Amino acid sequence: MPTTANAKRKILVTSALPYANGSIHLGHLLEYIQTDIWVRFQKSRGHECHYVCADDAHGTAIMLRAEQEGITSEQLISNVSAEHQADFARFGVAFDNYHSTHSEENRQHSERIYKALRDAGHISTRDIEQMYDPIKGLFLADRFIKGTCPKCHSDDQYGDNCEACGATYTPAELIDPVSAISGATPEVRTSTHYFFKLPDFADFMQGWINGGHVQPQIRNKLLEWFESGFNEWDISRDAPYFGFEIPDAPGKYFYVWLDAPIGYLASFQNLCEREGIDFDSYWRRDSEAEVYHFIGKDIVYFHALFWPAMLEGAGLRTPTGVNCHGFVTVNGAKMSKSRGTFIKAQTYAEYLNPEYLRYYFAAKLTAGVDDLDLNLEDFASRVNSDLVGKVVNIASRCAGFVKKLGDGQLAARCVEPELVAHFVDAGEAIAADYEAREFGRAMRKIMELADEANAYIADKAPWVLAKEEGREQEVLDICSVGINLFHVLMVYLQPVVPTMAEQARVFLQVDSLDWGSRHHVLEDHAIAKFKPLMTRVDTDKIAQMTEASKEVLAEEQKLKEQAKGPLADDPIADEISFDDFAKLDMRIVRIAKAEYVEGAKKLLKLTLDLGGETRTVFSGIRAVYAPEALEGRLTVMVANLAPRKMRFGVSEGMVLAAGDQEGGIYLLSPDSGAEPGQRVT
Repeated sequence: MPTTANAKRKILVTSALPYANGSIHLGHLLEYIQTDIWVRFQKSRGHECHYVCADDAHGTAIMLRAEQEGITSEQLISNVSAEHQADFARFGVAFDNYHSTHSEENRQHSERIYKALRDAGHISTRDIEQMYDPIKGLFLADRFIKGTCPKCHSDDQYGDNCEACGATYTPAELIDPVSAISGATPEVRTSTHYFFKLPDFADFMQGWINGGHVQPQIRNKLLEWFESGFNEWDISRDAPYFGFEIPDAPGKYFYVWLDAPIGYLASFQNLCEREGIDFDSYWRRDSEAEVYHFIGKDIVYFHALFWPAMLEGAGLRTPTGVNCHGFVTVNGAKMSKSRGTFIKAQTYAEYLNPEYLRYYFAAKLTAGVDDLDLNLEDFASRVNSDLVGKVVNIASRCAGFVKKLGDGQLAARCVEPELVAHFVDAGEAIAADYEAREFGRAMRKIMELADEANAYIADKAPWVLAKEEGREQEVLDICSVGINLFHVLMVYLQPVVPTMAEQARVFLQVDSLDWGSRHHVLEDHAIAKFKPLMTRVDTDKIAQMTEASKEVLAEEQKLKEQAKGPLADDPIADEISFDDFAKLDMRIVRIAKAEYVEGAKKLLKLTLDLGGETRTVFSGIRAVYAPEALEGRLTVMVANLAPRKMRFGVSEGMVLAAGDQEGGIYLLSPDSGAEPGQRVT
């Protein structure tokens, strides 16, 4: 980290690339808000700082979702990119460039890095046993295989890395694997794969890990992995796959994690070409520029082992720092759909000011990797107390007197130069906190200054003096000091609440709120009419937001309960009479068509043939059955169940299935000879 505060630095900053297969939620936003605050601070200090990002747009998941929606993968990633960028804009995340890993720049950089590694002897090939989904008809990407971790034996882990212990492995090492697409037991087939020889870089990586490029907690974790030994890294996937084909290897594609971090280079290249920036001056080995990645702790293995080794092997510079953060919890628990605390960015913005969240995150962020809890009660209290009750209050208490007594003109001289200088001098310590990503500590120092400003105004009580004849100038002097203190505070808060800061800049009628502008004392200076800069958090809006976040899950849960029936929770359900049972009209049906339901993670839409009549039923069996595996199959439905209107359409009955304690679902199937329309007796 540079120590010369006044030297102009060249800095490139990235956040992890959001996957182009889902919406941005509050857990994601922590990272982008943290990064944006740090970037805005660097720009405020006058450094040449570029912030780039992109959608991570490759992989089987993209291909399958596009197939579900009946569109091309290219159209899907275009649609999701527009949604992501709109969400980021709502929260003031100001990228200098937002691109896609499915770009020509990324193709070129991926091929260039791969060829450099290959030509230097760091790529190997060998035949491996690979999981194949016999129902879906494709080789399974790691994230589409689930099973038990071979290292710590945690259940329900993905096929490439364990979320419980952080270990990485091949899908073939997974215990009791199943296809996450169809639920089928994968078959083992042989295929030639390409590998990056990570062990070639063991000595280099040991030096890099100990070189101050990661936080101490992350260094310790990396050294654990290092001591346990490195394996070669599988960087290829078989067709069909949405991504870039490996040069000179028809039918083989770069694994999404190979070209995803290279997307940082691609997005920056796109920016360089547009704005005339020298790309090589940032990425060549002898570069004096700084490169920082902001990521979550769950992807540190890829960013702090594979990525530096790839760059080193390709003759490029490695990151100056990889800054990891923890996860977001809400009200002390993991984000929950059932409690309405799994909140999408768009849903939040419909009810609350995004700058509330920016400030609250900043007030709790440290340079460590601990999880951050969004306590909704504390959230409202903190924002109302700090931003509204302390900071905005300074301007609102003083602006009216300046307008009335000075016709909107501040006093010709500052009567409290030492107090203003104290606020200005505090800027270096606050800047050091921003630089170190100790945002919470910076916010505490800023609010301590706000308390001092309010204490000064309360002690002078200009509203009392204004009632006394002949003391108008004294009142104007006091309130002019208050406005100057407010000005300095807004300089310090500008990286955190940029929209509020811009409104304050307009009110103060200054050209800039950059860090250096705090030295400019506003004397004999005109200010605009004061308008409220921020309103208090409405706790009713918080309740409405959480309720809105429950809606989709509530519909899916009702269907799940409907499908499982009364046996879901009890070994034996309460007895019913024979007459009650006789009311059920159960019929044999043929599944004429099965489709995915857009926007629903658990539902399939079934078109059922009852023997001359068709019905539409929504069933929560998507996790177990692929649509094409159901079509033509006979099953049993309750035909006289009242139609149920759902968000996705009207469900005209219910198919019968058995369930077990492990979450398995099994459609009932009649013996051969049964015909659609026959009644089950």
